[in-house]
Amino acid sequence: MAKKENNYYFDAFTKSLTYANEAAVMLGQCLVNYDPANVQTHLGELHAIEHNADIVKHEMVKKLMKEFLPPIEREDIITLAHCIDSVTDSIEDVMRGMYMYNIKTLRPEVDLYTDLISRCCQVLIEIAEELPNFRKDPSVLYEKIVRINTMEEEGDRMYVKAMHDLYATETDPIAVLAWTTMYERLEACCDYCEDVADMVEQVVMKNS
Repeated sequence: MAKKENNYYFDAFTKSLTYANEAAVMLGQCLVNYDPANVQTHLGELHAIEHNADIVKHEMVKKLMKEFLPPIEREDIITLAHCIDSVTDSIEDVMRGMYMYNIKTLRPEVDLYTDLISRCCQVLIEIAEELPNFRKDPSVLYEKIVRINTMEEEGDRMYVKAMHDLYATETDPIAVLAWTTMYERLEACCDYCEDVADMVEQVVMKNS
């Protein structure tokens, strides 16, 4: 029973990231056959996923308030929970932007970005599943953290090229403004994924 209790937070991290991955998959599916008429509906569906992720985070914090001896430091649990929550929030923000800016057609880089975000979330789930074993062999975790760092760099390169192409080819100033913001939101998803990986690395360093 004690071992099960000690794994509660690690399991909650995994569950939270499962919701982030669910949101990433849904975002990709919504944008594959993009229909502006369905954006508001999709936004509601993504918000429902984000709400479920929030419930996991709130339950984790509530338990932590009564915890006598958590498996890692309290502030690390809180920070990691918030980092994970930001991933799901940022994915919802992409669809929110599609609705707010009344995006009618997608630019070609969007598919590449949503695929990258989904791949990042899948690796983050692997990281969370491996986290309980970090004291035994942290090398597996580090390999996955490096993968996230590499994918975030891929996102940086995509962002630079997408912005260059936007300003080189788009003549409608409203479209330029809208897509500048949309690319920033897509890039933020990758950045928040890297924040989770970096926080996991800090936890390992402090507790090894």
